[in-house]
Amino acid sequence: QVQLVESGGGLVQPGGSLRLSCAASGKIFSIREMGWYRQGPGKQRELVAVLISGGSTDYADSVKGRFTISRDSVKNTVYLQMNSLKPEDTAVYYCNALIGTAPDGETWHGWGQGTQVTVSS
Repeated sequence: QVQLVESGGGLVQPGGSLRLSCAASGKIFSIREMGWYRQGPGKQRELVAVLISGGSTDYADSVKGRFTISRDSVKNTVYLQMNSLKPEDTAVYYCNALIGTAPDGETWHGWGQGTQVTVSS
């Protein structure tokens, strides 16, 4: 029903920046929530940032002031601008979305395939 395609990962030096993108396509009536999670080596998946349909955002304490989540409603795309990257930000980053697929309240919840972010000198 809905597909999430991520892009923008890569290798960056400490202190550098990257911007991740997640584009949603398919049966989309409304986007209720889109966000980013990450899973580092040997760690559990954790919330990084989330943007809710009303415009409110939430961030993990570890990324506040460095990462910014934003959305292009026309393109059904969410972005994660990551600045001042640290080695501990190294992880696979996953897009997550809760999407309304019909006016009657039907929803879809799912994940993207993940994109690797490596912060290393």
